[in-house]
Amino acid sequence: MTTMTEASVREFKMPDVGEGLTEAEILKWYVQPGDTVTDGQVVCEVETAKAAVELPIPYDGVVRELHFPEGTTVDVGTPIIAVAVAVAGGAAPEAPAAQPQTEPAQPGEEAKPPARQPVLVGYGVATSSTKRRPRKGPEVTVPAPAQAVQTELNGHGGAVADKSRPLAKPPVRKLAKDLGVDLTAIIPSGPDGVITREDVHAAAAPAAAQPTAPAPAAPATAPVAPAPAASYDTGRETRIPVKGVRKATAQAMIGSAFTAPHVTEFVTVDVTRTMKLVEELKQDKDMQGLRVNPLLLIAKALLVAIKRNPDVNASWDEANQEIVLKHYVNLGIAAATPRGLIVPNIKDAHDKTLPQLAEALGELVATAREGKTSPAAMQGGTVTITNVGVFGVDTGTPILNPGESAILAVGAIKLQPWVHKGKVKPRQVTTLALSFDHRLVDGELGSKVLADVAAILEQPKRLITWA
Repeated sequence: MTTMTEASVREFKMPDVGEGLTEAEILKWYVQPGDTVTDGQVVCEVETAKAAVELPIPYDGVVRELHFPEGTTVDVGTPIIAVAVAVAGGAAPEAPAAQPQTEPAQPGEEAKPPARQPVLVGYGVATSSTKRRPRKGPEVTVPAPAQAVQTELNGHGGAVADKSRPLAKPPVRKLAKDLGVDLTAIIPSGPDGVITREDVHAAAAPAAAQPTAPAPAAPATAPVAPAPAASYDTGRETRIPVKGVRKATAQAMIGSAFTAPHVTEFVTVDVTRTMKLVEELKQDKDMQGLRVNPLLLIAKALLVAIKRNPDVNASWDEANQEIVLKHYVNLGIAAATPRGLIVPNIKDAHDKTLPQLAEALGELVATAREGKTSPAAMQGGTVTITNVGVFGVDTGTPILNPGESAILAVGAIKLQPWVHKGKVKPRQVTTLALSFDHRLVDGELGSKVLADVAAILEQPKRLITWA
């Protein structure tokens, strides 16, 4: 007969929190074994290639086991937590009891092995591969066989130092490991025969300069050293693993740059009237409490330009060799966050009034800053705006967001001498850059879109006549 505990343990698997994702990193556990959880309670936070997401548990019960520690990247579909749930007619699950301590062996008596704990069906190591981030902690030394190795305390008293092991502090040992230097081959220069960082660097320098000796014949299966999974600093350089949002961004940009033929056009425009309109809108009662800035009017200008030139709002279907025209605009806004560059988009931005667009922009920016942008918010974009002007940059040549046909870069708005009504006057001026996929947007269409955006920003009243 199946026991209540066996029948009631549920395995919660890593879900696909975004379309097409295959893995996620566990950032933080909010529960521990023995904790009681309820349906809908957030048990952990994970980071996917798109965003950080909190995962709720879908049932009530008591946590039995966390299968992976924080910092582990787990494949979608792999169990990550075991929860004991109540069964019909059965008692509520109890928190797991503490594991019994192994009694020390008496003199002349062999130590008894710990009692074997029962393992539930379905437990065990997942068949899918996982990548674990090394945990920081004290260096562990494996005792040498046949002889007991004394603990080395580097002259701080206590146990007698092992004469067969070179004297070096833990940071120096880590440096030697990172540089591939054998400590036993180094002549120490520090006090009491301690190897210093300078000794390690000196040993590494000639090794790098010498030509590589012919390698011996490799065995049938040569072990491959894993790439470092955590950032480390050698003093001369720092290595940081690329993962999560940054890894996805890098892959997407490579795919976009070498798949879509990019063309970028530029225009410098007088936006003095637009800046005046921004100040007027801030005082408008219909815009009170909303985010009003130049980006709002630039977004509206781009939406109007797309309405006048709808063929620019499209994507390229490589499999079917078709151009897919979009009759809606999901307007992406590039946002720099601590996790990397993300591009959430405003769904159906073409249907929004100016106040509605301002509200959507405010929510998008606030959510991105908090790191709470959902994967769904970054899917389905059609065109994008990237505002590099906030960094004091005049303009750039933006790379298309994958699957989109155009991206508009907005430069810094600066007071510059400008010919206005036949006279040189100080005016607010900016430079716009439009990159587009030349497979589906030709020079004429791209130029019309960019010219329309510039014309609206120069004469904002066209928002009324062209919208």
